[in-house]
Amino acid sequence: MSTQEPAITFERTAALRREIAEVGAGLTSEQLSHPSLCGGWTVRDVLGHLVVPLTISLPRFGWAMVGARGNFDVANDRLARDTARQLGGEVTKVLRERASRRFVPPGGTPAFQLADVLVHSQDIRRPLGLTHAYAVEDLREVLGLLTSPLGKRGFVPSSRLTGLHLVATDTDTGQGQFTAGDGALVEGPAEAVILALTGRRVALEELTGPGVGILADRLPR
Repeated sequence: MSTQEPAITFERTAALRREIAEVGAGLTSEQLSHPSLCGGWTVRDVLGHLVVPLTISLPRFGWAMVGARGNFDVANDRLARDTARQLGGEVTKVLRERASRRFVPPGGTPAFQLADVLVHSQDIRRPLGLTHAYAVEDLREVLGLLTSPLGKRGFVPSSRLTGLHLVATDTDTGQGQFTAGDGALVEGPAEAVILALTGRRVALEELTGPGVGILADRLPR
């Protein structure tokens, strides 16, 4: 699954955090309040979410889970909003200063945070009309995670990938394009594939192939 050494993945994750922190620091109050691609969250909330693993201890997260009656999504949502509200204008400063913190969720791999930061960075950029070119190695690393058995832990329900053959058309670094799965073809830019797999319908229009309609039917509306 992994295409990079763990140390490199940690370094790349830190770099992506700094990049989106710089973007966030340059946004207006109106832009920070703009809806992100992540349902129900504003751009500011997404920045808060990115800070959570850098500032919240596992015991505190455990208490958040208790308060949410064991519902991870509820705990995650509350922590993101609370962190964004409590830090206010300091959220991007904290994200930048703590970007190098190495965090691996229980049972996860270093690629989990790389995927989380990459996807949520686009949750921020895309609604604001901002673009970003990601390193092919990072895109392949994230795709490898999302299409692996570990990917269903918080990212992609396994049923979403059933019967689909994925091709990321801009990932050839001399070892061929990234591909995964068997079945109806879904192909397009790696970023669009990643966003679609993680439930962002906005990316579907950038994909082609007979499997796109199948994938679309499996995404939340």
